[in-house]
Amino acid sequence: MSCMLQLRDIHFSYPNRRPRETISGVTIEVGAGELVALLGPNGSGKSTLLSIALGALKPDRGEVLFDGSPVARFSRRELAQRMAMVAEQRDIRFPMTALEYVLTGRFAYTNALGFDSPGDVEIAMQALSDTDAAQFANRRFNELSSGERQRVTLARALAQQPRLLLLDEPTANADIAHQLSLLDLVRRLTRERNLGALIVTHEINLASEFADRVVLIKDGRLAACGAPIEVMTAESLSSLFETPLFVTRHPQSGAPVVSWKLIGPRKNEQ
Repeated sequence: MSCMLQLRDIHFSYPNRRPRETISGVTIEVGAGELVALLGPNGSGKSTLLSIALGALKPDRGEVLFDGSPVARFSRRELAQRMAMVAEQRDIRFPMTALEYVLTGRFAYTNALGFDSPGDVEIAMQALSDTDAAQFANRRFNELSSGERQRVTLARALAQQPRLLLLDEPTANADIAHQLSLLDLVRRLTRERNLGALIVTHEINLASEFADRVVLIKDGRLAACGAPIEVMTAESLSSLFETPLFVTRHPQSGAPVVSWKLIGPRKNEQ
């Protein structure tokens, strides 16, 4: 497995929060054909790390490499041909259909006039089909539900034909069926197209099931990194989230399954 993305000893702080660092000495690698999940409590710096990986934020110290070259050396167009971000998308300012929205993911490949070619439309429709969203192609994006928008937003990222996917809560507001289908799609893409994927999620059990490696982040620091079965223990996760947790095994896959300890009697026991 070749290393695609490297975040080396990353330090970062927002100007209004100094001297406290948001990210302190974090090192993460993502290989081609690999799905890596970032887990941690709110405010631990997970989304900030995605923005640093994408080049949207510049680290105070450390370096970000893509295929061994500093991300800072790439133009925005070159980065868009290599990486795609999937984040929660709310209303957009201008009325456009889901297909038109997905076609905006082709901007890194358009000619100087900016017109979409038949090939661009074909790629966009295939991306919608891959995310089970083709039926929304002619619907207004702002009229879609939150879960439907997430699928269309993932389709937009796929239309960029990137080699690396950066996903910030891609299954938020989706029902369980589409959570499973979306993560299964991302995992299949990493295998079949040799893509890399770095995903931030609060769905601990889905991360355990679909990720090749899990990175635990707390207070901007790396707490653990490794295969789910190695790092997702009751002790490590209880410490990470500061709440008592159980960890068992999935009856089919053997992946860690996380549940919480009840506080106080259940209602039917009162």
